[in-house]
Amino acid sequence: MLTRLLADLAAQQTDGLFTYSVVVADNDEGRSAAPIAAMAAAAAPHVPVTYCVQPRRNIALTRNTAIAHATGDFIAFIDDDEWPTPRCLLTLFTVCRDYGVDGVLGPVKPHFAEQPPAWIATGKFYDRPSYPTGLVIDWRKGRTGNVLLARRVVEGEPQPFREEFLTGEDQDFFRRMIAKGHTFVWCDEALAYETVPPIRWSRTFMLRRALLRGGVSLAHPAERLKAVVTSCVAVPVYLVALPFTLPFGQARFMTFLVSLFDHLGRLLALVGIHPVRQPYVTE
Repeated sequence: MLTRLLADLAAQQTDGLFTYSVVVADNDEGRSAAPIAAMAAAAAPHVPVTYCVQPRRNIALTRNTAIAHATGDFIAFIDDDEWPTPRCLLTLFTVCRDYGVDGVLGPVKPHFAEQPPAWIATGKFYDRPSYPTGLVIDWRKGRTGNVLLARRVVEGEPQPFREEFLTGEDQDFFRRMIAKGHTFVWCDEALAYETVPPIRWSRTFMLRRALLRGGVSLAHPAERLKAVVTSCVAVPVYLVALPFTLPFGQARFMTFLVSLFDHLGRLLALVGIHPVRQPYVTE
């Protein structure tokens, strides 16, 4: 996936408006991405590639490492399981310039290399919401899978992303930056895709990730009390409703079950129980 991403980054159209370089921040102390980054640099010498390592398994620290090695007036983020359309970066840049804002977010749509089970597609488990171009986002819509930020947003921030957030670090980032007066808008034309491999179709994968996601959501101090109260109400409601979803098919049943596990993970974490011990669910 990283090989594909780097090739598509090297092929970004700019219409002569800017130059750009690539930073690969490897979150593996074994430096597994080093040969891929080296091959990408050799294949496209017109796009400089900087390779760096952040050995701790922490996405926030890895994002900070990428920022520390970035040299441009703008910083774009994209995940290694994604790839941009040819004019994605250009579109983000022009919207940022034309709207006079501090950053622009674009949509990330799922891509299935193989045909997934029907209930995965029907349930839209990997679909993310999109918004009209120009919409000023609130922090809950903040994501870093496809975003362009003006460097001024992170200047003076020694740790722009906070390491206590193993997930949701992007929403926390946008919450703090918006509170400081920065403005971010949506651009629906700046499209990227995310690979959804078969391992992510597993019910076990989805439920373990929901448990973990629910637990780490307590790290949001501004939303903690509200989130706990919501989960206290939601868990019994979902438990009662779950059997009644079975006649409506797997998609509806799994939608309710995943939501139940999100709220359950939050309440378990509140009392110090962490059923998912790993920092991330990858399989």
